[in-house]
Amino acid sequence: QVRLVESGGGLVQPGGSLRLSCAASGNIFDIKAMYWYRQAPGKQRELVAGINSGGSANYADFVKGRFTISRDNARNSVYLQMNSLKAEDTAVYYCNADIVVIGTMMSDYWGQGTQVTVSS
Repeated sequence: QVRLVESGGGLVQPGGSLRLSCAASGNIFDIKAMYWYRQAPGKQRELVAGINSGGSANYADFVKGRFTISRDNARNSVYLQMNSLKAEDTAVYYCNADIVVIGTMMSDYWGQGTQVTVSS
């Protein structure tokens, strides 16, 4: 069984910063790509950023230049540094990863989400 656990969400003023963390645990053989998604109230879940096992990253246009995704393969973890936060960044942020569990094929796993609220 694999678990993804996010942390680091909270309330921040516009222009502020937060750092989200997500750690994977369980019978993990390998982790391929890792992603951050977000879902605002009344909206569909959307991709924020992704990073492959080699460290190459991609970003949605609406966060380019403000957010940075990184990972620590030794800790099975992915991070999202969020700077210059705006009210429209308010959402539940979810960690997602393509994980190969020992003895099985690769599967897609989700964390439980962490709330980010940007408000004065």
